[in-house]
Amino acid sequence: MRRRTPPPPSPLPQRDGIDAVRVRLPAEGPWTTVRDHLAERLSGAGAGVVDGMFAAGLFVTADGRAVPADAPYEPGMFVWFHRETPAEVPVPFPLEVVYRDAHIVVADKPHFLATTPRGGHVVQTALARLRRELDLPALGAAHRLDRLTAGLVLFVVRPGERGAYQSLFGERRVRKVYEAVAPYDPALALPRTVRSRILKERGVLAAREIEGEPNAVTRVELAAHRPAPAAGCSDLGRYRLEPATGQTHQLRVHMNALGVPILGDPLYPEVAPAVPAGDFRRPLQLLASELGFTDPVTGREHRFRSGRTLGAWTAYEEWAAGQ
Repeated sequence: MRRRTPPPPSPLPQRDGIDAVRVRLPAEGPWTTVRDHLAERLSGAGAGVVDGMFAAGLFVTADGRAVPADAPYEPGMFVWFHRETPAEVPVPFPLEVVYRDAHIVVADKPHFLATTPRGGHVVQTALARLRRELDLPALGAAHRLDRLTAGLVLFVVRPGERGAYQSLFGERRVRKVYEAVAPYDPALALPRTVRSRILKERGVLAAREIEGEPNAVTRVELAAHRPAPAAGCSDLGRYRLEPATGQTHQLRVHMNALGVPILGDPLYPEVAPAVPAGDFRRPLQLLASELGFTDPVTGREHRFRSGRTLGAWTAYEEWAAGQ
């Protein structure tokens, strides 16, 4: 079997912790120039954007030279460029580093901060911020947390070791514990293990449970219970959640299915109207509180714990008021 030749390194430096986009021209196609292909491929950027980028010399080859708009199409050719990043409101909460060595970085992510660049969240992501703040341009994420979930995230310093750490999650060799604040139901028998099949469809905000072989497993325990902290509020429970699998929105779906949806959830049980950018009130009361694994590179046993707390439990009225 022939080994695949790795692509050449990017000739462009990162911008705000974001890598340049790499495009490889397809082996076959109707295009006669590089510009023809990129104009079609990047048609969503808007009329005239691609031509403007060519005029500014923003498309470059592996040696860093600008690609002329009339450059002939070459199958397999690599082209790099930086996308224009969307305007983003800074997430005004600290991103704490819990642990760092030559191989990994463990960060304690705040609510509202995406883990990796995606959609409208690019520069304001944990990965981009850590690359800038720690001067680690090659840093990569081993897994992801939802943007609305706070807590522990594992990042990998050396690209060549990233697969080893990602396999920990794919092979379920990581012990993950979450905390959540949700209504207390005295009729709900806990602890219990919830098993169901979850489907998350592309373009649909909320996931749903369907018939079929379970692909999502969560152990749910009640850690503490307290009376209603305010008028019109139900009694509250603080729950300990241990997912054995990692389906999208798994914990949120399972808590909703039990009749105790997590406080501050904008999707479950009902999809709420979108909030304006920069609205950081009433964060989802879900925290990735513990992370444990055997380091696949060093063999060291790691056990980490988040230093964050959930506001609806520690200061309900402030959380409810959006302070």
